[in-house]
Amino acid sequence: MCFGAVGDMTNQVSEFPTERTFQYQHSLPPLPVPSLEGSLAKYLDAVRPFATEEEYHVTAAVVKRFGEGIGKDLHQKLLQRARTRRNWLEEWWLDAAYLELRYPSQLNVNFGGPAPYLEHCWPPTEGVQLQRTSISMWHTLQYWDLLRTERLDPHKAGNVVLDMDQFRMLFCTCKVPGVTKDTIINYFKTESEGPCPSHVVVMCKGRFFSFDAVCDGHILTPPELLRQLTHVKQCCEGEPAGDGVAALTSEERTLWAKAREYLIGIDPANKTILETIQSSLFVVSLDDAKPYATSENYTPVTREALTGDPTIRWGDKSYNSLSFADGTFGSNCDHAPYDAMVLVTQGYYVDQQLKATDGKWKGSETVRPMPLPEELVFTVDDRVRSDVAHAKQQHLCVCLQTQDLQVVCYAFTSFGKAAIKQRKLHPDTFIQLALQLAYYRQHGRLGSCYETAMTRRFYHGRTETMRPCTLEAQNWCHTMLLPAASCSKLSPEVQ
Repeated sequence: MCFGAVGDMTNQVSEFPTERTFQYQHSLPPLPVPSLEGSLAKYLDAVRPFATEEEYHVTAAVVKRFGEGIGKDLHQKLLQRARTRRNWLEEWWLDAAYLELRYPSQLNVNFGGPAPYLEHCWPPTEGVQLQRTSISMWHTLQYWDLLRTERLDPHKAGNVVLDMDQFRMLFCTCKVPGVTKDTIINYFKTESEGPCPSHVVVMCKGRFFSFDAVCDGHILTPPELLRQLTHVKQCCEGEPAGDGVAALTSEERTLWAKAREYLIGIDPANKTILETIQSSLFVVSLDDAKPYATSENYTPVTREALTGDPTIRWGDKSYNSLSFADGTFGSNCDHAPYDAMVLVTQGYYVDQQLKATDGKWKGSETVRPMPLPEELVFTVDDRVRSDVAHAKQQHLCVCLQTQDLQVVCYAFTSFGKAAIKQRKLHPDTFIQLALQLAYYRQHGRLGSCYETAMTRRFYHGRTETMRPCTLEAQNWCHTMLLPAASCSKLSPEVQ
């Protein structure tokens, strides 16, 4: 397994690419089944820092009985399953971790947060929302084109190729609710595979609009995108808010599935609108909120991205690009189809492009003739309005409950990974030990900690669990609090 981030993101695109983005997918090795003995030993290692001697001996005895008994039978079943699948875990993980969950996914499953653009060239500024959105959209569309033409370099850990399948899920992807289990629909295709949807959906004040992001084979320029966004904004300004059907996506999954079925049943045109949203490249949310985050404190925009207006986010969409009225940006994304590193990579690409151009468009100002955005208007009745009202109320109640949850998102700028590497430490090791030491200082004991490990060396690999709290970490934390501590006090494993 590979742990941590993927190399250096600065070299994502080669000027003359010799490797296609997805060319290694069929040659990746299958996901192996870890040995039973190794798994049990790792479990005991994870338990050891938190158990008394008596508790540990009891646990070890239970583990031994499991390993000598039913554990052997279960392990053989895993091996048998792995013989007929290139990834024996994929279906189970997707179902159990995402698709079979019934509680609202927008607040409990989705990941979201701030875009870093304000650090370099776009501090909070009113009156520039649409202009900045048009430029951000253009760079995002360029990234889509890199994937579609397979000009994005395949990710590697050293010389080891990593699975790129999750990148197919960033665009043109949506989760669809089911009564007992959801499904994921992906419309993305590379150029060699055939036509791919190229429209975007813009949401504003509870209303939906759609337009094609490509005209005569060329992606719309920022001035052209600005014209389309301006039309949407003008349609909504001074008008009553829309029906807010998007709020249904924030509802409990079974309730949303039944509401969706009813919505389709009252007018077949509603199904067409749903499919337009589902197949869109991504959703742009024109949000009236003004979080006023800073390059030191991203907390306000982070909270808004996670808990903001449900009538202008399609909670099942793989990528909602959030554009706030103060000129800052965020995102809210369904977690089922891919992991956060995909969006981090895309966000880093856009950020670097903005940094290189000082956040400005320096190309042609010409706007070609093209159709204006089309408004997508659902047919609704009293039951749908009641369902939407209930969803909005439930969302509000849950958001109020999250007041107990502190959302703190600060940027640490004193030093970065370069300074850590100079001291021959891995940045992830540094951060994990820092987390343990902070918890140890605060509470006088170690904290049970989950860290994500990457399994993308293997076919359709995503993540696995690792437990960074070890006896060595415990010894190190204890020693760090000794007034006369020195390297000689540390065990050889942690020196």
